[in-house]
Amino acid sequence: MNNVGPQTVEPLVQRSGPAAGLLLKNAELLDPFSDLTGRHDLLVRGGEIVEIAEAGGINLDDDPAGAEGIEVVDAEGFHVFPAFFDPHVHLRTPGQEYKEDIETGTRAAAAGGYGGIIAMANTSPPVSNPADIEALRHRAGLVASVPVGFTATVTKGMKGEELTDMSELREAGAVGFTDDGLPIANPRILRRALQYQHMSGGTIALHEEDPDLSAGSSMHEGEVSLALGMRGMPSIAESVMISRDAAIAGYEGGRIQVQHLSAIESIEAVRVAKANGVQITAEVTPHHLCLTDRAVRDLDASKHKMNPPLRSEADRQALLEALIDGTIDCIATDHAPHAAQEKQVPYEAAMMGVTGLETAFSSVYTELVVPGTIPLELLVEKLGCGGAAFDIEPFTLTVGSKANLCLIDLESEWVVGEDGYESRSSNSWCAGMTLKGRVLMTLAGGQVAYRLRTFSLGMA
Repeated sequence: MNNVGPQTVEPLVQRSGPAAGLLLKNAELLDPFSDLTGRHDLLVRGGEIVEIAEAGGINLDDDPAGAEGIEVVDAEGFHVFPAFFDPHVHLRTPGQEYKEDIETGTRAAAAGGYGGIIAMANTSPPVSNPADIEALRHRAGLVASVPVGFTATVTKGMKGEELTDMSELREAGAVGFTDDGLPIANPRILRRALQYQHMSGGTIALHEEDPDLSAGSSMHEGEVSLALGMRGMPSIAESVMISRDAAIAGYEGGRIQVQHLSAIESIEAVRVAKANGVQITAEVTPHHLCLTDRAVRDLDASKHKMNPPLRSEADRQALLEALIDGTIDCIATDHAPHAAQEKQVPYEAAMMGVTGLETAFSSVYTELVVPGTIPLELLVEKLGCGGAAFDIEPFTLTVGSKANLCLIDLESEWVVGEDGYESRSSNSWCAGMTLKGRVLMTLAGGQVAYRLRTFSLGMA
């Protein structure tokens, strides 16, 4: 990549806390980034992975002094993966903390096995100046359970008219730029942003939607919208913008991330752009991989109204193929919490968006891995590499690395929402579903960020 920005601060911020000391014995390790597989013991001391051995190979009784402060669990039957990374999360801070904030959002991330997330800038007011970034980073340093990075808007106030000072925002700590929630409708503005990107660095993440084609829509345009009598959003509203923006990025040598890919035509636009050498990456959400517009027949806006909308089965199958062949680079939740009163209204009046951090792994594992549609290793890889577009390397299970991992019981079944949520909002697209695969514990930034209340460890 040829874009190198002046960022001199750490991209991710987390609250300080005690460094983890943990021995996982007889665990099934799977790390697609280091090709580590099989049953092993894994020892974390001082928040760092210090030893990995064959199952049964680490015995703390041989070193009583070294055993002090180490929690031990017999993890036989459990899996350990590198912690996941989500590049697309709405924390609603500042201005809409009644929906979510940094503390509750990062708790939800930890409960889902995430070791890092990136927060979107479409807050109230939007994150458009260096003081906003500095305030958010300060707050995260006090309350964030997992490391979090913050984006800034591409245009001031997300009005699409005037660029923010991208270089100053990068120096303040912005990991990238996005007007997510709104497209950059004016191609001249996007071109200028991509020109400035050469000086500032930082990927520009794009919400791809032609507002003239999508205006007034509440769901996907197709047989279901016709049957329900609702105005639908055609899939080309997304794809034409991707084609346009990829052409501009290619012309300027810029770097873009296509957010929440949803349609066949969009996939083809990304494929063409990649083949032409454009610096373009793409993400897909769990709900677009698992659901179609048929789900909207229940008119449950809390679970099934989002933007882009759930699309056809043909679109879903194309997304799966693109995930497998690498056209789609990562899985991102687009975690979008809303208050109950914003969702429990007539479908067409409800806010767009669903939560997803706490269920991302389990939902895709249940719906796609268990039936054999995709392999487990692919799921772990695509959930783990979301930071790459923002120059954040995937976490890995290697000796000497900071402990960023999740311990998961693949056989555990649980009902989503039955025990409440770590998120402040409950508009989960999985609400009430029985899923397989439960996160028991998450280590993020070398700290214990989450452990399931019913899962206890023993001290050595």
